[in-house]
Amino acid sequence: MGRKILLENINIPGIKDYEVYRKNGGYTAVEKALKSMTPDEITEQVKTSGMRGRGGAGFPMGMKWSFIDKKSGKPRHLVVNADESEPGTFKDRYLMEHIPHLLIEGAIISSFALEANLSYIYIRGEYMWVYNILEKAIKEAYANGWLGKNILGTGYNLDLHVHCGAGAYVCGEETALIESLEGKRGNPRMKPPFPAVSGLWAEPTVVNNVESISTVPWIINNSGEEYAKIGVGRSTGTKLISASGHIKNPGVYEIELGMTVDEFMNSDEYCGGMMDDRPLKALVPGGSSVPILPVHYIFKTANGEDRLMTYESLADGGFVTGSSLGSGGFIVYNDTACIVRNTWNFTRFYHHESCGQCSPCREGTGWMEKILYRIENGMGTMDDIDLLWDIQSQIDGNTICPLGDAAAWPVAAAIRHFREEFEYHVRFPQKIKNRDHFVSEPMEKVRHLLK
Repeated sequence: MGRKILLENINIPGIKDYEVYRKNGGYTAVEKALKSMTPDEITEQVKTSGMRGRGGAGFPMGMKWSFIDKKSGKPRHLVVNADESEPGTFKDRYLMEHIPHLLIEGAIISSFALEANLSYIYIRGEYMWVYNILEKAIKEAYANGWLGKNILGTGYNLDLHVHCGAGAYVCGEETALIESLEGKRGNPRMKPPFPAVSGLWAEPTVVNNVESISTVPWIINNSGEEYAKIGVGRSTGTKLISASGHIKNPGVYEIELGMTVDEFMNSDEYCGGMMDDRPLKALVPGGSSVPILPVHYIFKTANGEDRLMTYESLADGGFVTGSSLGSGGFIVYNDTACIVRNTWNFTRFYHHESCGQCSPCREGTGWMEKILYRIENGMGTMDDIDLLWDIQSQIDGNTICPLGDAAAWPVAAAIRHFREEFEYHVRFPQKIKNRDHFVSEPMEKVRHLLK
């Protein structure tokens, strides 16, 4: 059983209510932070912890906090990114739904560290029932003196609000989120300036994800040094993983970073192995935007080392033989999965969610969707496969925000690792057309048919 930080108290009956949360150690970190620490000391503890943002990019959180402009004299803000829209990822929802005061406690400490007096939780529009849970918890925090004026008699003031978005995936990008929070269309901004200098209302702002902010109380109560002892190398601490797909035990799990992929996938404590004991075919380890891994790169890196649940190990080999931990959306596919259909499904999503601001993303995602539709429905050509490769390469790295990259990487990895399956769709269209739901032939048979 691994160390639990975020989910340690998740199964206590009534933990979402203030009284139960408080009786189980809730808000003790706020007391410690506000009464015995300075904002800079809190930031140093987060730096020491090695905590990396859990929204997908994995940027060191303490370093991000240290970038905020404290010299301009402008008000500063914390914005909690609860716009969890990455397909395959649902761990932030789980936290907010079951233990909302943990996030609020983390937001209070983080706002104090940033010397912010007005902060926001920006939640995705589809999470209305979670929005109501957060609103109730915030009212409880105000009623018990944890928010508002002169918190704990320290002279520190903080107002915290929940803002509901309109359900746009692109608003998970921090500058698009800020635009939406200001009441505008959620289009990403050009950077620089970065939000730490000019964010919400052109004032210094830090945007951090729900899981990241929820970890702060533990760091304050136990120290950054203790947090850094958990995990491996620069992948310190624990990570929430949203596990789904063809596994026996889908759900949200908290793991110590450094566990092998094999253990996480096959142990009874976590995924429990493959559903119906069918063969494993592929894995998307970090949400739909990261490259898919074929079976021979899932448990071992290209160098033959054990693949670990860490930022570094999952990325080993770059996007040729590796992938990314991303947001922790761990999607498992067995031998019945059609990679072409899966890639088409992802591409439909990214085309729909593109804000349209950049022509490579606006036009490229649309063309990739059309071409993948043709191939999946038995109307494709061999040239279409090469055209797909060319289009994704022209999107990757050529857009204002990472949505373009997120759309390109799954297509590139699918063609790189499963080109034979694309060719099978082209060479044997009748086999594809005659099935309502394509069930792939064993890859050995596919290779034989393509000879």
